[in-house]
Amino acid sequence: MSSRRSRSRQSGGVSRISDDQIADLVSKLQRLIPEIRNRRSDKASASKVLQETCNYIRSLHREVDDLSERLSELLADSDSEQAAIIRSLLM
Repeated sequence: MSSRRSRSRQSGGVSRISDDQIADLVSKLQRLIPEIRNRRSDKASASKVLQETCNYIRSLHREVDDLSERLSELLADSDSEQAAIIRSLLM
């Protein structure tokens, strides 16, 4: 029995994710992440998929931060027509 399986059984009934479920989840991630989805090859290792997923999430965080900063700058200009439109959409 693998050490992962024995640890799972020793942890007091914690449900274990099967290898098939892990493969299915990795496959779903593969289809969601643009960097992987746009490649020609169908197969990428699970570690590569997870690494690319982390990179993608980091890039999304940076994008959200940048957009939040831009929105704050637009809203700071109270005389701006753009700020008025944005405020009306947020209300």
